[in-house]
Amino acid sequence: MRIIVSAGGTGGHLYPALALVDYIKTQEPDAEFLFVGTTDRLESKVVPQLGYNYKGLHVKGLVGNPLQKAKNAMIFVKSLGASNKILKEFKPDIVIGFGGYPSASIVMQASRRHIPTMIHEQNSIIGLTNKILINRVDEIICCYEKALEAFPKEKTKLLGNPRASAVWNNDLKDVHDMYNIPKDKKVLVIVMGSLGSRSVNNIMIDAIKRMEHKDYHVLYVTGKDYYEEMKEAVGHVGDHIHLVPYIDDMPSVLSSSDVIVSRAGATTLAEMTSLGSVSIIVPSPYVVANHQEYNAEELANKGACVMVKEKDLNPSKLVGTIDSLMDNDEKRESLKKASKALGKPNACADIYKEIKALLARR
Repeated sequence: MRIIVSAGGTGGHLYPALALVDYIKTQEPDAEFLFVGTTDRLESKVVPQLGYNYKGLHVKGLVGNPLQKAKNAMIFVKSLGASNKILKEFKPDIVIGFGGYPSASIVMQASRRHIPTMIHEQNSIIGLTNKILINRVDEIICCYEKALEAFPKEKTKLLGNPRASAVWNNDLKDVHDMYNIPKDKKVLVIVMGSLGSRSVNNIMIDAIKRMEHKDYHVLYVTGKDYYEEMKEAVGHVGDHIHLVPYIDDMPSVLSSSDVIVSRAGATTLAEMTSLGSVSIIVPSPYVVANHQEYNAEELANKGACVMVKEKDLNPSKLVGTIDSLMDNDEKRESLKKASKALGKPNACADIYKEIKALLARR
């Protein structure tokens, strides 16, 4: 099988694509893959480093003032020719787009050439690129019921995010061992994405001081750019407070911590529900179409997380919400069960089956 995978712009699009490709390789070692993305974003560096064939398109998102949008639209039109060349040379059996503006050109041209196409939507709100491609593709895979309701029912399936499967393939460690925390102590993890959040960091300066005499341990991920200033601002408040700039093995931390305070990125929620993490979700209000809040709402409405909007967040509210879970084993267990019920640990296998079925129909 020869597969073109297009994803990029952000890790939220790229890493689910990589997880699916890694799974397909276990099922079909002879399968050939070509990634198509931008020439200058995350995927242009990460994918070649992993050893996959890569082609970069000169494309830009439709952002900025009207003049800039017009220029970017012309760049997109030119990318259609480059996409055609890629398709002629690689001759894929299927083209799969994982969203983000880099995938629009190659999926659109594959559809025009009657090559089987599939798109994957990670969020509850459909992204602009996938909106453009809805009526052009053969099959759509989504992760949330809200998205399922918005897509054409006859060609859409709710199968989840491939990252939900990827976390189970890891050799999961125990957060207590990773950070030298006594086994009899509960662990709270606070992480606002890999880059951190200045607005939440400002709240955390006071919140951490309020946790100075708590019986649980706190692992706070500041974000690499904020680490030094947060260490200075917080000072030493006890050996049970662990400030780190970044976590390399997030699945292990998610699987063995008692409570997670997190943003509502699609990959993060897919991993947490697959593992049954107990979470307090603070959706980022700084994302397109406020999609993180919609992601979190779907979990909160089913009792699978506690959601606190950032506009309502303050040190007292944060610590009070954390303590209400840390002190209530029954509530944590309820959240854990509801979270796991929403998880899609078989996402990769289910999507792979759909790829095979689509090719058989064509």
